[in-house]
Amino acid sequence: MMFIVRNHGETPSGADFTLKLARRTPALASGGTHDFFCEGDPETARARGLTVVLVHDGWYADDTGGGVAVWGQGKFWELRDTPFTIRESSAGGSTVAADAVAEGEVVNVRQAIFGV
Repeated sequence: MMFIVRNHGETPSGADFTLKLARRTPALASGGTHDFFCEGDPETARARGLTVVLVHDGWYADDTGGGVAVWGQGKFWELRDTPFTIRESSAGGSTVAADAVAEGEVVNVRQAIFGV
């Protein structure tokens, strides 16, 4: 599950979650100056005293033109270098190779794109 650890710049660490992306906290949000997008158990991070912000479906821009696309209330996510370029996914990549589909064959587009 994807969640945000929000603090004043200290990089969070722990065996119970993996750091995936960092950005400056948007001006409209409060509680810290940096957001760290993590994959793992948010309740365990919260129990360690970290400020945890749960993510909702949507787009979370980073500071370089990319960001995180989230759906399923944090269960599914994609790290993107640009809004259209996927760098990493919770699905671990597409299950359909581009050359595995013969011309005229029907493709499950949702599975090919999102892996579900």
